[in-house]
Amino acid sequence: VNLRVGPGRRFPVEWRYQRVDLPVLIIREHEEWRRIRDPDGTEGWLNASTLRPGRRTFMVRPESGAPELLLRRRPEESAPAVARLRTGVIGRLRACEKDSAWCEVQVQDRRGYLRRADIFGVGPEEELR
Repeated sequence: VNLRVGPGRRFPVEWRYQRVDLPVLIIREHEEWRRIRDPDGTEGWLNASTLRPGRRTFMVRPESGAPELLLRRRPEESAPAVARLRTGVIGRLRACEKDSAWCEVQVQDRRGYLRRADIFGVGPEEELR
C-alpha cells in the first residue's frame, strides 16, 4: 500500500507498506482519501479502498518499553497468562469497553486481554464491541 504526501495519485509516494493488517489511525478524510498515522507516528495519505473497514487490528506497544507483554485470560493483572507477545506483534481487536483499561484481543488462535495503554490501534476512551 502506498502512503502519499497528499490526497491524490498525483502526489508522490512517501512510503510503501508491506505488512498485512498494520493498524493505523485515521486522522482526516478528503473524498476517497484518508490521512493516517501509523504506529511509528508517520503520517500520510492512503486511498480508502486500501483499508479494511470493520476489521480492527492492534500492535503490541508496551507503555513501559518492555520487550514483551503477557496476554491475560481475564482483564486483570493477576489473571493467568495465555501467551507472551513481543513488541510489534499484530493481532485483532475484539472488544474494548468504554471505561475499561483492558481490551479483548486475539493473536492467531489465542484470545485474551491486554491493557489498552500497551497497544496501538484503539483510542484511550474509544469503545469497540
